[in-house]
Amino acid sequence: MGAQQREYRQRSRSVQSTKKITRAMELIAASRVVKARQRVVETTPYAQAITQAAAAVASHSDVDHPMTMKRENPRRAAVLIISSDRGLAGAYSANVLKRSEQLRELLEDEGLEAVSFLAGRKAEGYYRFRNRPFEESWSGFSDSPTFDAADEIADRVIGEFTKGSDAGGVDELHLVYTRFVNMVTQEVQVTRLLPLEIVEQDTSSSDGELFPLYEFEPNAEEVLDELLPRYIKSRIWNALLQSAASELAARQRAMKSATDNAEELIKTYTRLANQARQAEITQEISEIVGGASALADAKK
Repeated sequence: MGAQQREYRQRSRSVQSTKKITRAMELIAASRVVKARQRVVETTPYAQAITQAAAAVASHSDVDHPMTMKRENPRRAAVLIISSDRGLAGAYSANVLKRSEQLRELLEDEGLEAVSFLAGRKAEGYYRFRNRPFEESWSGFSDSPTFDAADEIADRVIGEFTKGSDAGGVDELHLVYTRFVNMVTQEVQVTRLLPLEIVEQDTSSSDGELFPLYEFEPNAEEVLDELLPRYIKSRIWNALLQSAASELAARQRAMKSATDNAEELIKTYTRLANQARQAEITQEISEIVGGASALADAKK
């Protein structure tokens, strides 16, 4: 009984140590997610505005720009996957990788070769463990991205798209990331960045409001040359920030769940230790009473 009681006490102390770690990680994630959410709020309107501007320029001009034209007989498609550098964030990275696998199967069904670009050590580890090839990976900034990282990633994928599959590049660019909705909901998103999808619009909306007319200076082609790379960089930058906020929110929830589970486990071990102690006391009392009865019987 004594050995069993010591084992329960030891397990309880071990879980207590784990609880302190998960509680600390929960508080750290909770403090950092506030800033991450603010960065998402600040950058999302710009990303949406530049997307609308790029689509408007492309749809209202008669220029056949390489970044807006769908290429004949495309053979290779780049897939940029944004995951996390660390674990302990629930199914955050697993959901992104699962969705990227679905996209890969879809592209292969269309006759395209999927070329992977990875952001985050979890995605890199996933590919290395399965001996899958990938073009390049970036890591070290998943929960606190910088614009320099987004700029480097964008320059690389734009360069691959500009080369085209005939020169060893790609003909399409897809982005897989996690969109931050709120602290409870984060959704994995798949977006085709290049070639830019153009939605044809009427000159007036359903409520009679006229859409603006555009004049290009010096010309539409040069405007697109300047605008489209900025569009790609802003979208990747916003996707990194969205993913960072989603990762921190997922880690906060996972650590909160782990802390709650640790508390329940501590209660269970404490109860079992008390039961073992009570059983030990009961056994000792039984032995004392039995010994006293034996002595009384011997004196008769």
